[in-house]
Amino acid sequence: MSGNGNQTPQQAPGEGGLGSAIRNPVGSQAKSVYVRRRLAVLGILVAIIIAIVLIIVLPGRSAKPDADASGAQKVDVPSDITAQEQAKQESAKKEGEPRECAQARVMVTSLVNHDSYDPGELPELSLSVENTSEAECVIDLGTAAMSFEISSGDDIVWRSSDCQTDQTKRPIILEPGKPLETEPIVWDRTRSDPETCDITRDDAFGEGSTYHLRTAVVGTTSKASAQFLLY
Repeated sequence: MSGNGNQTPQQAPGEGGLGSAIRNPVGSQAKSVYVRRRLAVLGILVAIIIAIVLIIVLPGRSAKPDADASGAQKVDVPSDITAQEQAKQESAKKEGEPRECAQARVMVTSLVNHDSYDPGELPELSLSVENTSEAECVIDLGTAAMSFEISSGDDIVWRSSDCQTDQTKRPIILEPGKPLETEPIVWDRTRSDPETCDITRDDAFGEGSTYHLRTAVVGTTSKASAQFLLY
C-alpha cells in the first residue's frame, strides 16, 4: 500500500473485451445474415410473380374459342365444299346406276305406219328415240314426257297434249346406239283444241292433203317431220 490510501480499481481480466463485443457485434457475421435474409425475401417475391403470371396466362389459353379440350385447332369448313362432298358421297352411292339421258345425246325420229291413208283409214303415230352417247342412260317414255303434233302448212291440226288425261311416267334404260320405238297411238283424223275435248270435233281435210308429224321427248324435238297424205 502507498501512503496516500487511495487505490485505483483494477479491471477484471477479460471484462473490457466482453463489453466491447456487446456494443460492437462482429461485422462479418452480421453481413452474411443480412444477405441471406434479402435473398430469401427476393425468392419469395419471384415465386409470387410466377404464380400471378401462371394464373393469368393459363386460363386465357384454355378459353380460346378455336381450340377444343384436347388442344386441337378447330377449322370451319365452307358450306360450298361441304355440299360438294355430300354430292360426291351421293354420287358414289349411285355409282354403277345409269344416269339420266342428256338432251344433247338423245335423237328423236317421228314415225307413221304409212305414207298415205285412204278415206276412213286412221294413221298410227309413233316415235323412235336413240341414245347417241357411249354409256347407257335413263329416259322417260311415258305419256307425260312425249308429245305428238300434226300440222298442214302453218296450220296446227292436232296435238296429243290438247285433251290428254291420266299422264304417266315410264323410265326406260337406253343402251348406246340402239334405237327404241314406242308403241303407236291412233289419230282419229279430227282437229284438236283444249276447248273441244268433250264435243264432236271437225274432221281434218282429206283429198290428198299433205300433213307432217313432229314429235318430242323430254324437250328434245325430232329434227325432221314424218310426211303423209290423207285421202
